[in-house]
Amino acid sequence: MIHENPLAYLLGLEGIALLRSFTGEFDQDFVDSRIAEIRKLLDDESLANAAVDVARVSTVEGYRIWSETYDGPNSAFAYDEPVLAEIVAGLPKGVALDAACGTGRLSALLAERGHRIIGVDSSPDMLARARERVPAGEFHLGDLSRLPVSDDAVDLIVCSLALTHVRDLKPVLAEFARVLRPGGHLVMCDIHPHWLERGAIPPVRLPDGTPGRLESHRHLVGDYLRAALPLGLRVRRCEEPTAPPGARSEPQDTPQDTPSEPTSDLGPWELWPWSLAATVPEAAAAANAVPSVLIWHFQLTDPAPRVVNRN
Repeated sequence: MIHENPLAYLLGLEGIALLRSFTGEFDQDFVDSRIAEIRKLLDDESLANAAVDVARVSTVEGYRIWSETYDGPNSAFAYDEPVLAEIVAGLPKGVALDAACGTGRLSALLAERGHRIIGVDSSPDMLARARERVPAGEFHLGDLSRLPVSDDAVDLIVCSLALTHVRDLKPVLAEFARVLRPGGHLVMCDIHPHWLERGAIPPVRLPDGTPGRLESHRHLVGDYLRAALPLGLRVRRCEEPTAPPGARSEPQDTPQDTPSEPTSDLGPWELWPWSLAATVPEAAAAANAVPSVLIWHFQLTDPAPRVVNRN
């Protein structure tokens, strides 16, 4: 279980803001305001018993619940799609694998650009929507660490908003390198590790009403490089976009289309931590001034030798 304590979250935002002020980003008035706000938070009786115990939910179960509302609105799409579309626009047409394809939003984008689509996802519910969305695509139920795709079968792989759900990047990147043809391209995007540590983990309500968060893991920038470079994947581009103009502050919307009623001015649990951050706007603005997503473009230029099992 995850113990989500609103007071702990708010104090964490205040602490990050104070650390940034310590290195000269903010003045004494800002520091004095933060310390005064911390005292106020500690004296707020409404925060004393507001904690919620939250279950860790598998991606299969979580996306079964989320599949009906995943496509809209989802503010994460405003972060990844413009950069992904720009990268893909400069690549030749071919066979494209949409890994963790979800409802097929990127499969549709690639199909419009003339690619032949293969999609793989571990959620039958999301795959059903992808098949409706891209009827000409070839979609398979499968795991990212054991792709149901032949060696050297694809020219392009896209994978977005999925790898934070993977505990270990290395077997997944090895599978990407296996199915990618030499010279092929890999484009990946995920919630930035800074945002993940600030609570950008999708919430769901289980059938019995229990609050849950999708299983998520924080991968640092170096983790991607350590997984990719030994496989012969070379970096062509790396982007860390912040919020686009006019976008909401959070990089991923809640899966719930009907949040539960709020029990206090902290807002409904489904909107945590964003509704919590709204109660300390100055601290939140300072603490959350970080990239929202991490986008990679790799090319398989020097494939690592494969071990052939002769048994």
